[in-house]
This record gives sequence, C-alpha cells and structure tokens, in this order.
Amino acid sequence: MIRRALTAIKDHLIYVVVASLAAGLLFGQVAGGGTKAALRAAVVPILFLMIYPMMINIDLREVVHVRRHAGPVGLSLVVNFAIAPLLAVALARTFFAGQPGYAVGLYFVALIPTSGMTAAWTGLADGDLEAALVAMAVNLLAAVAVLPVYLSVLVPGNVGFDAGTLYRQLAIVVVGPMAAGVVTRSALLNRLGPERFKRLKPIFGGLSSVGVMLIVFVAMTMRSSSILADPLSSAGVVVPLVVFYAALLVVGGGLGRWLLPAPQGVALVYATSMRNLSIAVAIAAAPGFPPATAVLPIALAYLLQPPLGAVYMHYRRDVVGEGRTVGQAVASIFRESVQ
Repeated sequence: MIRRALTAIKDHLIYVVVASLAAGLLFGQVAGGGTKAALRAAVVPILFLMIYPMMINIDLREVVHVRRHAGPVGLSLVVNFAIAPLLAVALARTFFAGQPGYAVGLYFVALIPTSGMTAAWTGLADGDLEAALVAMAVNLLAAVAVLPVYLSVLVPGNVGFDAGTLYRQLAIVVVGPMAAGVVTRSALLNRLGPERFKRLKPIFGGLSSVGVMLIVFVAMTMRSSSILADPLSSAGVVVPLVVFYAALLVVGGGLGRWLLPAPQGVALVYATSMRNLSIAVAIAAAPGFPPATAVLPIALAYLLQPPLGAVYMHYRRDVVGEGRTVGQAVASIFRESVQ
C-alpha cells in the first residue's frame, strides 16, 4: 500500500506540486510565528528526504563513459552552461527588473540541468539512453562545481550573495546526500543484485517526490506574504519560464538534428530541456542566501517541465517515428483520448 501511494505521488507530481503550492500560500496567511518556526526547523530534514533517495537512483559512475558519448555530452554542457545562463539573464532583465528574488529563482532553474526524467523521457522517445545517463552525471557534477561562480557574477550586489554560504548549502543539500546515495546504491546493488534493486527505484522516486511536496508547501508557507503581496506580478513569473523552456527545446532540437545521430539528438534535447528542479528548490528553500521569492519560479517550473517532456516524446514517436504530420498526430491522440 505504501509503495502504491509513493508511486501515485511520483506519477502525479505535477498535480501534487500545484496542490502543495496553493495549500502553502493559503496556510501561510494564517500560520503563526511558532508554526513557521517549527516549519523552518524541518527544512533541512525534508531536504535530505528529497535529495537522498534521488541520489540513490543516479549512477554517477556513468561519468567514466563520457569519451564514448563526447558529442551529446559536450553539446549539453555548451547549452546548459553557456546558452541557458545567457538566456536566463536576458529574460531576467526583461521580465524581472527590480525583482531580484524571481531572477535568482530563474538562475537556479537555468544552472542546474538534467533530472531523473532526462533518462525516462529519452527512453520513451527511443533515444540513446546511455548517452542521457552519462550527460546526467556529468552535468550534475558540473552544476555543483560552477553554480556559486556563476551566481557570484549574476546576482545583484544588493541581494547579499555570499559564495561561502552557498558552498555550505551545496555541501548540506547536495554533496552530503550525493555521497550517502552513492554508498547506499553500491550496498544495495551488492546485496540485492541489479534486478531486485531496479524494483526499488520507484520507491526511492516516490520518497523524493514526497520531499518535493513537503518542501514546496513549507517554502510557500514561509514566503506567502511576499508572494501574495502582488499576485499579478507573481502569476506573471510563468511567462519567462515558458519562453526559457521553449528556447531550450528549439536549441537542443536544432543542434541534435544538425550535429548528431537521431537517438543521440533525443538524448541531447532531454539533457538540456529538463532541469533538476528538486535540487533547485532545495537550495532555494534552505536557510541563508536565496531571497524569499526565489522559490516561486522553481515551483512554477514543475508545471511546465512534465508537459514539455511529453510533447517532445509524442513528436518523436507519433510524428517522426510514424512518418506523420503534426496535425495527423494530434488528431490521432485526440481520437484516442475520447474513445
């Protein structure tokens, strides 16, 4: 029963995040100082619950295969750490002038690429799964290394950014759970074997999703007053996110089509369009550096990322794979949905 509940939360994460976001904003309007203090004390344990199971599911040993997949991995690094940051800066200056918190949240989305769904969507779209796994490991390690450096350049001086504080947060939120996840993964594989370990992966994904649900609720509760002080401005945060994701999809798809074989091109699209929102929201919700409103763009990105992955997957399978036009594929999906 617990396994079924965890799997349901993971499979319906987009709806869970929406509900947690709304519930947190509402609860934050009535929660007292003592309640908020208790929630603040729970942040670090919740972050560990969210990140540690996710790290068990990620095989960082895939880094050793980087030379075998130099093309898609190299292009993913260019897109994720050159094109995506420049795009985020342009969008932040256009849409978030005078709102540094939202800008920082967008930078977190832009600078922490790939997620567990990178591999899942790549497999569903008949892409090169091994290339996607290698790109995930390489990009995650690169993000941990360069995030404080990038933010020290991008974050305005009046925000009070301290690279040392962020490095400490990364150690607590990412590096610690990453190390524990590597040890746990190795121990489970040795004890259970690959097949039995594989059956546990949905449980780890479900536990991580529970952490996402809780941290979004806590973050929205803590930031409710500042977000709801200007609801129209807060709702408008979704616009630059749509532009950001659409641009990454176009860039990744174009580079993959021109420079890589089709399966590796699919892996490149998902290694660049999927962002690690769990780690992003973990850092944004941790005590310390991030401004109060930085978590909102990340929470809203949860609403956009799964549909984006699904749309491109259907394009690869139903349009490219079947040799149909987009209109024919859409009509077919619509007929299936009403039957």
